[in-house]
Amino acid sequence: MVELDNLLSAEELQALSAGFAKSNVQTVTVSIFDKEYKVSCKTDEVAALRQSAQYVDKKMREIKSSSTILGLDRVAVMTALNIANEFLSASQKTENVITSQAAEITHLTDKLDQALNRLKSINR
Repeated sequence: MVELDNLLSAEELQALSAGFAKSNVQTVTVSIFDKEYKVSCKTDEVAALRQSAQYVDKKMREIKSSSTILGLDRVAVMTALNIANEFLSASQKTENVITSQAAEITHLTDKLDQALNRLKSINR
């Protein structure tokens, strides 16, 4: 779970930090579109968080450079929509591969069952 420090009051952040201290959490500063954010995450998720922040920063810069969108909020929304679209497309491709592989496994299992049944009938 990731929490942005600037979305919490000081008291909420302190209480959250105290709870996270027990679960091996650290606060990391990431830079997205020339703005720094302090983000809390589990220690083993730090690398993924940094990679995610770099990806979002890259996508925001691509959108900003390829359009006339001026406001940070609009750039952020367009970036979120593009990333969501990428995710949904990748998820659909993954689902298609899984479905295809399941069908192939079923087909191969049926062929093996037929071959085993023929062997059993020969050995009787």
